[in-house]
Parts: sequence; structure tokens; C-alpha cells
Amino acid sequence: MLTCFTTSAENPLPIHVVTKSDYTAWLDKQDVVTKTWLTQSAFSGEAGSISVVPANDGQIKLVVCSVADKTNLWGVGDLSLKLPKGVYQFVGCGDHEEDYAVAWGLGAYQFTRYKKSSRELALLVISTAAKASIENIVTSIYCVRDLINTPTDDLGPSELASEVEKMASEFQAKFNQIIGDDLLKLNYPAIHAVGRASDDAPRLLDMRWGNKSNPKITLVGKGVCFDTGGLDIKPSSGMRYMKKDMGGAANVLGLARMIMGSKLPVCLRVLIPAVENSISGNAYRPGDVVHSRKGLTIEIGNTDAEGRVVLADALTEAASESPDLLIDMSTLTGAARVAVGTDISAVFSSHDELVNDVIKYGTATNDPIWRLPLYAPYREGLNSDVADINNISGDGYAGATVAALFLSEFVSNEIPWLHFDMMAWNIRAKPGQPAGGEAMALRGVFAYLSNRFPLL
Repeated sequence: MLTCFTTSAENPLPIHVVTKSDYTAWLDKQDVVTKTWLTQSAFSGEAGSISVVPANDGQIKLVVCSVADKTNLWGVGDLSLKLPKGVYQFVGCGDHEEDYAVAWGLGAYQFTRYKKSSRELALLVISTAAKASIENIVTSIYCVRDLINTPTDDLGPSELASEVEKMASEFQAKFNQIIGDDLLKLNYPAIHAVGRASDDAPRLLDMRWGNKSNPKITLVGKGVCFDTGGLDIKPSSGMRYMKKDMGGAANVLGLARMIMGSKLPVCLRVLIPAVENSISGNAYRPGDVVHSRKGLTIEIGNTDAEGRVVLADALTEAASESPDLLIDMSTLTGAARVAVGTDISAVFSSHDELVNDVIKYGTATNDPIWRLPLYAPYREGLNSDVADINNISGDGYAGATVAALFLSEFVSNEIPWLHFDMMAWNIRAKPGQPAGGEAMALRGVFAYLSNRFPLL
């Protein structure tokens, strides 16, 4: 069990969650000690405020936490770190209790691989019935955060492969990887071209789980473990956090873990092209023409647009099996961040009902997803005089859409496909969302999948 939860405790301390609009009515029902304390401490019920109410003996009697909206789990997301050491329980929260527990767990996350925790967490009592569901979500998101936060020195392509292999072993899944020059022999030339300059050989990671007779779900994640920009090198400011450029891979692994942990009745496949975009004498160059698994030739307009190049081969392989649903996730473009900011996952799809449903579940789980246009006329910007397609557009506009259109060349329009372009990083700490690596769109997508493919 996660160290921020327990399923049993004697006399846990109650946490009451209120909004400013219902605070007065709630206060009227409390005893004299509680009323007096909150009134004299000028607690007004403003969103984001917390009060620890003492009993007559000086011990904690109860906690009141005011939120802007009871349906938004993040309102309680910092309680596990803010409250004094003890065992607590949400009371009177009805249908929101499980969501609040997830927020409690996500707020308790600390990355301790290189620096010990500075404090002991408060504990939350959760029901035995809800334990598996809550811990599945929280543990999976911890996995995503840990992977992204780990620097490339300890999480290059080979170490990422080891992490996938460990996950496969945990859930009795099958794992395979194609490494180095074997990518050329087995026709994954685009992955090889981007990753060949690194001392840690490029590879394609492949994990399979589930009954083959079930609906087939394939997840593809961009696994660029570090991105220098290649010969079109990034400035130091742009390179500082490029350990997170495998955030797409981390997110699909987190989603895969949620799926396997809940035993959804699907046939799952996860494909991750794992590379470092490094600089050396054999690095791929601007102007090179790279072959792809699909047979299309790619002119390299810019070596810093490498993610779409490695995804091309992985998507071609994914599409070859005509899955019932294909999802790719990647930290693909700065243009998507300009369009929707760092908190929202941009999504592209030509399948309206599919994308609208996923956005609906994202909204319901406070996991924001926003659709950007897969606007076909912009495809001409990728035309090349010497190859079938260029990896960048010449005019620099609509960068996220252009990147999505590039990827769409490698996926048949008949396949239900979602392309997520995400930040995978919190630039500042917020309740339940510590600074650093982050899972994005996962709770929304998982809620959609759980509804579409319910447990038998």
C-alpha cells in the first residue's frame, strides 16, 4: 500500500470539505468550540483556505478545507503535505470521496531518488473496496513522474528498456526490443537514423498484454531520452529540461499500467521508439533524406524535429495490425504549448465522435484536453523537392498541426487514432501537482477506456 494511505485506523481525524457558498450553513451545524475557533480565527470559507480546529485538550478535533468547486479534486490536493502528522478521513463527501483520495495521493508524491524526503506524510483512511482503484491510478502516475524526473544519465534508452521490461514482468506481459543495427535489418530506418549518434543504441520497445480475442488497443510513446536538437542544436535554455522529452513514453507506460492494473478486457500493445538525439560524427544532418518503415522518404529540414521521425516508424508498425484504437503521446512541439499552455493536453484526430468523447471524460476527471485542428490544407507545407515529405514546414506557422499532419501520413484514416501533444511537466507546483514530470490526459483517457471496455 502507498505510504500516504491506510485502510484502518481508530478515530481518524475528520476532514470537512466546504465551499464559500455552503460554509455558513455548515458552520451553523457545528458545536460551540468549532464555531468559536473558526469565527475568532477569521476563517471565511475562501477557496484554498484550511483550518485545523483543536479540541479542548489541545489535540486536533477536525479539519475544514474550503474549495472553489467540490467536483474539482485538486482543491484537496495539498492536504497530505500541509496537515500535521496523523491519520485523517474525508467525511460527508459522497461521490467525491474517491476523487479526493486520488488527489491526496498525487499531492503526496515526492521524488526521492537523489534527495531524501524532508517530512513524514499525513495518512488518509480509504475503504478496502476503493483501495485497488485508487492505488492503481496514483501508483501509475507516480511511475510517470519518476520516469520523467530521472535524468538521462540514469534513464537513457537502455535503462528505459529495463523499466518497460520490469513492468512487463510485473503484469505477465510479453516484452521485446530491437536494438541498434538490427533496426536497419528489420526495417526501422527512421528510428535508427535519429538515435545512431548516441553511445546508448537506439531501440524499439514492444510490450504486449491481454487476450488476443479482445479489442486491440495500441499505445505509441515518443521516447527521446534526451534531445540536444542534434546538429541543429538547441540553446542551453532550450536543452535544460530535455530529459523530459521521453514524456510521451512515460505517459503511455502510465496508461498501460492503469489498463493492466485494472485488468481491462483489451488486447494491449505498447510501442516506444527509445533514442537519444545526440551529436557526433555520424549524427543525421539537415538535408539528409531518411527512409521510413512505410517506404516514404523523409527530408530532414531540421534535426530538432526528431520526435515525429522516430514516431513515423513506430506508428507504421502500430497501424499494420489495424487496432481498434491507436493512441500516441509525445512532447512534440512548442507550438502546442503556445496554443494551449502547459496545463492542457492538445489532441488531434479525424474521428470526431472518438475525440469528443475523450475530451468529455477529460473534463469530468479534471484532466483537461483540448482539440486542435488537423487541417489538411497545411499538409502542402511539408512538400519536399527531393523526398516524399519534409519533417518541417518552411513557413513556421501552425507547428503543432503540421507535426500532426506529418504523423497522419503513417496512419490509415480508417484507424481510430488520437495524437496527444503534451508538456508532461509542471513548471510550478500546485496542489496535487508538484513541479516536475507529470502525467497528462491519463485519467481522462483511462476513464474513457474503462467506460468503453468495462470489466466483464
